[in-house]
Amino acid sequence: MDEEQTRQEVEDEQLINDAFQKLLDSYLSSRHRKKVDLITKAFNFARQAHRGVRRLSGEPYIMHPIAVAQIACEEVGLGSTSICSALLHDVVEDTDYTVEDIENIFGPKIAQIVDGLTKISGGIFGEQASAQAENFKKLLLTMSDDIRVILIKICDRLHNMRTLESQPANKQYKIAGETLYIYAPLANRLGLYKVKSELENLSFRFEHPDEYNSITQKLKLTQQQREQLFEQFKAPIKEALDKMGIDYEIKQRVKTPYSIWSKMQNKHVTFEEIYDILAVRIIFTPKVRDEEVNECFNIYVAISKIYKSHPDRLRDWLSHPKANGYQALHVTLMSKSGQWIEVQIRSDRMDEVAEQGFAAHWKYKDGLEDEEYTEDEAELNDWLRTIKEILDDPQPDAMDFLDTIKLNLFASEIFVFTPKGEIKTMPAGCTALDFAFTIHTFLGSHCIGAKVNHKLVPLSHKLNSGDQVEILTSKSQHVSPAWINFVSTAKAKAKIQAILRRDSRESQKVGEDILQEFLQKNEMEMTPAVIDQLAEFHEIPKRNDFLVALGEKTVLLSEKDIDELKGNNKKSDTISGWRKYVPFMGNKKKEDMPKQDLFVVPEKFNRKKPIYISEDNINQYKFPRCCHPIPGDDALGYIDNKNQIEIHKRACPVAAKLKSSYGNRIVDIKWDMHKKLYFDATIRLSGIDRIGLLNEVTQIISAQMNVNIHTVNITCEGGIFEGSIELHVHDREDMKTIVDNLKSVADLKEISQII
Repeated sequence: MDEEQTRQEVEDEQLINDAFQKLLDSYLSSRHRKKVDLITKAFNFARQAHRGVRRLSGEPYIMHPIAVAQIACEEVGLGSTSICSALLHDVVEDTDYTVEDIENIFGPKIAQIVDGLTKISGGIFGEQASAQAENFKKLLLTMSDDIRVILIKICDRLHNMRTLESQPANKQYKIAGETLYIYAPLANRLGLYKVKSELENLSFRFEHPDEYNSITQKLKLTQQQREQLFEQFKAPIKEALDKMGIDYEIKQRVKTPYSIWSKMQNKHVTFEEIYDILAVRIIFTPKVRDEEVNECFNIYVAISKIYKSHPDRLRDWLSHPKANGYQALHVTLMSKSGQWIEVQIRSDRMDEVAEQGFAAHWKYKDGLEDEEYTEDEAELNDWLRTIKEILDDPQPDAMDFLDTIKLNLFASEIFVFTPKGEIKTMPAGCTALDFAFTIHTFLGSHCIGAKVNHKLVPLSHKLNSGDQVEILTSKSQHVSPAWINFVSTAKAKAKIQAILRRDSRESQKVGEDILQEFLQKNEMEMTPAVIDQLAEFHEIPKRNDFLVALGEKTVLLSEKDIDELKGNNKKSDTISGWRKYVPFMGNKKKEDMPKQDLFVVPEKFNRKKPIYISEDNINQYKFPRCCHPIPGDDALGYIDNKNQIEIHKRACPVAAKLKSSYGNRIVDIKWDMHKKLYFDATIRLSGIDRIGLLNEVTQIISAQMNVNIHTVNITCEGGIFEGSIELHVHDREDMKTIVDNLKSVADLKEISQII
């Protein structure tokens, strides 16, 4: 046994030393100031602190900090301060060392970053409700002190995603969902395109393994075809660029499985119908660094003489870089084989910034020896200031906060001018009211309209890039609840909600008094549980909203409320109450279905094991209407506040929220169904109208497949028809067979199942 232990220790030492040597080699080949001694000191300290500890995968724990440091160095381009912080990032959380110890040994800067990482890591996997959103606030607060905190946190998450295989399924869904909801958008906002793509792909792989494997397989099968197209397309471009004497390389970029899947879902198209799977990148080294923008346009002129360009699809990110620093010229060209191909033209500097984000900026600054950064984050700091303002006005619901921030993370930018000609970066889809709140809260809250390009427009008018906007105000104007429906920026949403909350506090106080008096009269006590029960009875989701409704007299209390509180109301036992949760029909009449109580999760419930749903137990679980899962769907369970289990599709927007805020309540779901129950499902169709087409479609579904059609909704305009058919099917497999069979109908151009 001792011999075996010694052999294992020797192997571990070799593994650790090799990984650290690789890290040093990557660091020494970078253009940073060489501080090998400091990095070695941090490595030895972390190694000692984590000695004897192993990860779930079985490898020594120190391999994780080394891997995070490797990603920070090699893939994000950070220097010694960040590498040391990455090596030490788990020491304070997992061992007896304190931030003070780190400061004494490594100085205040590294200690500050490690402290920031420690603050945000504990709660991201915290047990209490909304922990992730609260910690996301902390994470954003620490960002404003030092951008490296969030960059290292993203590296940490990337390594966790790469090693997610060793986690149980329910933990995989939670971590993957949280990654898609928080970390991938953050990486995108910071310009880390490669990291963002990998995070999305890994999340997709764990949440939808079948779809991931299917798309990966199709990409392999079509690879040779793409290679041929790429070779044919680039040959004349190479010839033209060689004549111009440009130092360049031409690369192909293939869309990631996640972005292909997203497009298939959003546009309701098949893999074969996505035409922009291949894109081409021309990366050149400019002869004169200051002339790189002109050289991009020179290359564009040269290649547009070879191929015809799409007039509406020229994207100039050179004059106005995106807020995450991205610069390039995008043009879509018609290849000789009749396919549109997007070409991205960028310099070597622009390419590095596109791949590594803000961290790469400093490399091209003359005389900058260390990794300190200054004006490169000007755009980013504006964004951080917006977040600071939201944080200054604390919101009662942390998930609302996460949603408003998420709006800003995902948004692509437009450029809008003030009346004095100042340029403002705004998210695409924003309105005149968003712009007013961006300038000043007073302007926003008293805004009555705007002049866009000197024409009068309403508050809800959507702005376009290049618009010049003047805000019109009136002191008599007040914020209206309807405003929340046509603003999209986090700042505007937060400010409107804050003003509305102030207005509703008074109504809430009146509501509390009304409820107190009502309960006292009926000899009952006012407790949070009582308020929640009454709010649910009146179908109002939040306690405070219920009190406001009481105060504004939109809800009136009666004897029914007392019956509900005393348990005399039998509504929940009725068939309608049961059907609220179960979106299926059996072969028998609904009335004959056995009435079963909803399953309640016991105290010592093993959440790592999957739950199997069968015909015998299906109505023990809740099926909310948000995503309508049917057997065969990738599904998960969520343990709600009553310890009952809701079933959601893994791709459901509500489930995305639950994964990132209540990750510890997620359980894995497996289907064990035997085609005895029918479920509602919808197929969307479009094509060229002709006599008898609908008859053919219904024949295939009803006669051949023996499937019951519930409703048909078809509209026809200008010879083109569109519509949907609602069916009763057993499972997702039935749906796939129906879609495949319908493909044989002539003139039916698009068929998709509504997921």
